[in-house]
Formats: sequence, C-alpha cells, structure tokens
Amino acid sequence: MAIIVGLKYRTTAKVYYFDPIGIDFQLDEGAIVETPRGLEYASVVIPNKEVDDSEIVPPLKPVVRKATKEDDAQMRKNLQDKDEALKITRAKIAEMEIPMKLVDAEYTFDRSKLIFYFTADGRVDFRELVRALASIFKTRIDLRQIYERDDIKMRGALAPCGRPCCCTTHLPDFEKVSIKMAKVQGLSLNPQKINGVCGRLMCCLKYENDYYSQTFKLMPKVGSRVQTPDGEGSVESNNLLEQTARVKIMLKDGSFDVKTYHIEDMHIGERQSEIDDLPDDDPVEG
Repeated sequence: MAIIVGLKYRTTAKVYYFDPIGIDFQLDEGAIVETPRGLEYASVVIPNKEVDDSEIVPPLKPVVRKATKEDDAQMRKNLQDKDEALKITRAKIAEMEIPMKLVDAEYTFDRSKLIFYFTADGRVDFRELVRALASIFKTRIDLRQIYERDDIKMRGALAPCGRPCCCTTHLPDFEKVSIKMAKVQGLSLNPQKINGVCGRLMCCLKYENDYYSQTFKLMPKVGSRVQTPDGEGSVESNNLLEQTARVKIMLKDGSFDVKTYHIEDMHIGERQSEIDDLPDDDPVEG
C-alpha cells in the first residue's frame, strides 16, 4: 500500500498521484510540484489516501511543498496577467493577419514561459509572432496548436444535455468515438443529434457502448423471420435497452398485427450481424 495525494492542474481534468512526503493535504488546498515544465501549482482533489500498489506507477514523485500564501498570490497574478496577454496577442494576430484563432494562454508558475494555445485549419508560420511577443512579455514564448475538442475542454461549454461538457469536468483523456457507436445505439445520424459543441461526435456515445454492443449481437436481424408465442413473424425493429423486438405477425383471420416480444420469448434464426461488419463511413446527414 502507498500513501498518495491526488492533484489536478488548472487546464486538465486528469488526476495525478504524488507522494505527500508526510504533509497533510486537505481538499482544495494548493501544492507545488516539479514537472517537466518546471515548478507548477496544482489543486488537491484527493486528500492523503492509502491506495493499493497496483493503482500507482512507481516511483511516485514527491510534492515540493504545500502552497503558501505567497504561492497562492503568485498563481492569482499569473491568471490575471494571462487575460492581458490574451488581449495583446489577439491584437498582434489581427495586425499580422495570421490565420489562427487564439484559445487560451497560461504562465508557468515561475513565469519562465508563457504558453499560448490556438486552433488553425492547417500549418501556420508564427515565427514573426513569437519574436514580437517575446519582446513584449520578456519571457520565453511557446505557441501550441490544439484541436476542436481541446478548444472546448480548455474554455468550457454546455453540452446538448444541458450539463457542462464531460471533457471539462471528469474525462481525463479523449477516447475514440465512431459513427458505428451511434448506429448500434439506434440514434439518428443527424449531426445536430450526435455531435457535441466541438463539432465532433459526443464523447458520451462511448459510455454505454459495451452494453449496446453485447446486446446488439443477441437481437434478431431486422427483416428476419422469428417464431413467437403467436406464430411466425417478421422483425420490424429492436429495442436494445429493453431487449425487445417489434414483430409483425399474421393473425388467423388473415390480418396483420405488430406485437412486442422479449428476446427470451422468441426463437431467433438470424441474429444481427457482427458490429465489425457495420460500415463506419456512411455519410452523415447535413
């Protein structure tokens, strides 16, 4: 077993484990840690806790110290100065007519570097911009191109469900999401229904995909013939959540009726195709 403290940086939802080296950390306190970028300020999201050795990647890096009042003041100043840096840099980008959109900026804790994040349609030559910014801010300048999902993750936004986007609250990393997941779940392929505010497929399509994938294989193929307690019929549609199928059957008087049956009440001859057989590149409606 090991004692850890869980820390999170301002620009990420991912939690990192550090060795508290005997310091008692409380929730929402600040901590100073050593990173590849140098000293950084992080917030405590998991106070000192004992975890199994299998949950950590040894050796745990130790914290440098608990954040002092001076450290807290330095962090607040960095955040305040960041807003002014964004304003100045946006003006410079417009002046130089560079095809890029500035998203965010941050000072490293010790102010040895000022990092700007931007999006662009392709490669951008920003060497002249870097030289101009270095002369203005008198520190090392780092420009990093990010993608649409990173843009939303950094700035924050409300998802179509009305809650903050998952990437801004709890998703540590982006996972692969495909149109195939929407197909298996029976969702409309209209981008307004399945795309997030970043314009890409919603991350939450991944959450229940394991259940839908397993249940999908158990269901009868739409259009196939199945035996039901009321006779043979043709499958009209499936409900994966309830594990039921709507079946069109012929009644004794020659008329047709559509009834719903649970998979346990049907004799299924032909099940749905393997998910891997589904096309993953069908055009999405505009």
